[in-house]
Amino acid sequence: MKRRLLVTGVGGFVGGHLQQWLANWSDSPWQLVPPRRHDLTNPATLDAWLADACPDAVIHLAGQTFVPEAFRDPARTLQVNVLGTLNLLEALKRRGFDGTFLYVSSGDVYGQVAEADLPITERQPPQPRNPYAVSKLSAELLCLQWSHVEPWRIIVARPFNHIGVGQNASFVVSSIARQLARMKLGLQEPVLQVGDVDVTRDFLDVRDVLNAYFLLLEKGRNGEIYNVCSGQERRIRDLITEMSRLAEMELEIAQDPARLRRADQRRVVGSSDKLQNETGWKPGITITETLRSLLSDWENRERKKNEQDSSYHWCNGPGRGLPR
Repeated sequence: MKRRLLVTGVGGFVGGHLQQWLANWSDSPWQLVPPRRHDLTNPATLDAWLADACPDAVIHLAGQTFVPEAFRDPARTLQVNVLGTLNLLEALKRRGFDGTFLYVSSGDVYGQVAEADLPITERQPPQPRNPYAVSKLSAELLCLQWSHVEPWRIIVARPFNHIGVGQNASFVVSSIARQLARMKLGLQEPVLQVGDVDVTRDFLDVRDVLNAYFLLLEKGRNGEIYNVCSGQERRIRDLITEMSRLAEMELEIAQDPARLRRADQRRVVGSSDKLQNETGWKPGITITETLRSLLSDWENRERKKNEQDSSYHWCNGPGRGLPR
């Protein structure tokens, strides 16, 4: 009999890939609890979602994840990410939950890390430098506190930057892929608008991230924190070079001040040794494969959007399809 898995945030970037992952997993031991409209800040909606069945495991993905929005409205970010997590834990307790709870935090909680301390391990003291990271660390501590007092298995994952098909263009690699796709289709001049391209980050394909989450559900230890990362440090400028090669495009780079982040860390690379040693996980998708899939996805999306826009203007242009 399959175990019931409840996933918050299933309508988001990672959640969408998770649904596809389960659909493609022929012998999956998991059955997804049907998604239901809910609000983490409204406990009644969580109780209603849990009324039909108590899950065997939970992956808590939902939250306010966009750093610029966290600076704009830190109170809302804390309300959703911290109090929303508390509301979910309490709703599960009321329902009699006694399974595995995976809280998806962020590698952003580490904040400013000295180069001498790279790669970042789970032993690195967190020093969050933006409201989003503060909210994720606070929710982590809440979950770890519950791991001491409830008969559940509660695990914290700290994913670093993850990328893949379907990601919003507000994220750097997806933004680059979208602009390259538009250039290739003749919809944008060959000038790439970017922020700081000489920072490094640790990028991992979202499918490898999901593989880590499911292995943590099976093998993660109660009250433990696990980095989910590639262990590879990649400079944004080098990714642009690789993506322009894949797209067969020559371009100029223009720095857009609006894309620069406050309190930005110059270098980021994590260690996933703990995750690998305890679960057997290893990244399986190359960065080239990920970038190629991103470029193809954005080219399809931009082509479709352009065709729809062209059709709309043709139907609604002067003298066409308009009421007399």
